[in-house]
Amino acid sequence: MSLPASQTGNKTRSLLSIRHPLASTAEQLRMLDGRAPHLQRFSSALAASALFPLRATSIQVLQVNVGKLCNQTCGHCHVDAGPDRRESMTRETAELCIEALEHAAIPTLDITGGAPELNPNFRWMVERARALGRQVIDRCNLTVLLVASQSDLAEFLALHQVEIIASLPYYQADRTDAQRGEGVFEDSIAALKKLNTLGYGDPISGLKLNLVYNPVGAFLPPAQHAVEADFRRELGRRQGVVFNSLYTITNMPISRFLEYLDRSGNYEMYMEKLVNAYNPAAAAGVMCRTMVSVGWDGTLYDCDFNQMLDLPVGGGAPRHIRDFSRNFNDAALAQREIITGQHCYGCTAGAGSSCGGTLAS
Repeated sequence: MSLPASQTGNKTRSLLSIRHPLASTAEQLRMLDGRAPHLQRFSSALAASALFPLRATSIQVLQVNVGKLCNQTCGHCHVDAGPDRRESMTRETAELCIEALEHAAIPTLDITGGAPELNPNFRWMVERARALGRQVIDRCNLTVLLVASQSDLAEFLALHQVEIIASLPYYQADRTDAQRGEGVFEDSIAALKKLNTLGYGDPISGLKLNLVYNPVGAFLPPAQHAVEADFRRELGRRQGVVFNSLYTITNMPISRFLEYLDRSGNYEMYMEKLVNAYNPAAAAGVMCRTMVSVGWDGTLYDCDFNQMLDLPVGGGAPRHIRDFSRNFNDAALAQREIITGQHCYGCTAGAGSSCGGTLAS
């Protein structure tokens, strides 16, 4: 399945489609491991914090990346997703994910992509997971709600009480469109208003709408509470839009953002910022310690970032969702040693960064 370039007007193409060297995960890892050798290794930072080896503590979230197809091609995307990407989770693998939820006491299914809603099994997974009583999170780029084939998507999400975590780089058009493509801000606001009319963002309705902010450029995000206050005030005043919470996420030095850092000459400076801002409290609370990430082909990873670098789980834990779902060994995954690398500074700098925002005060 492929999509037209969408209404956003973004001319960015995936690294894979232009055969860029950094489309190779091996090349990305060579840059991360070999460039700026004077910087402290992440394993050494963990050891100094008495956190090495870093281990999982439980599995609270099954995060499933259903593929790289997306109606947008964002300049910072760590997935290298876009309309030209064909990787997509099959029904068989989706069924194995639900089977894992049936066998394991994992409370949350977190569905991501790409634009996860474009996978033909997305709605089936939502329905099955909700029937099992699990919380379901949809990581939504907002503009997908305006795609013609998804005209009833917002109503579907509301019907099944799916929590929406929606990316919005800024509350003004120029900075949003600079990262995501011309017209994305206008479409995102239209989508947010549609969600608001259904009750999303209203604390009484129970329909959660959380926004995600990440910087447009090679710097760390400001304090989450301050950004949330700014977004709440400005989106309310300018657009009449409401939401529940806002999460700040640090741009990871992976894929398209790594290519941007290299091309703009900001790589060493950015990595120095991350290393110098390492926070042991954030490292202790990283999301990989309480989750398992499933790739579109069923391979298991510690997190979505490791997934995009082709770094599957280790330490004797199941390596594929079929092994997790049919021969469930909770201890092997819930207590596994986490695979780490220099990119992990992105989650442990400053207040920390995770799929749920900051990790430390």
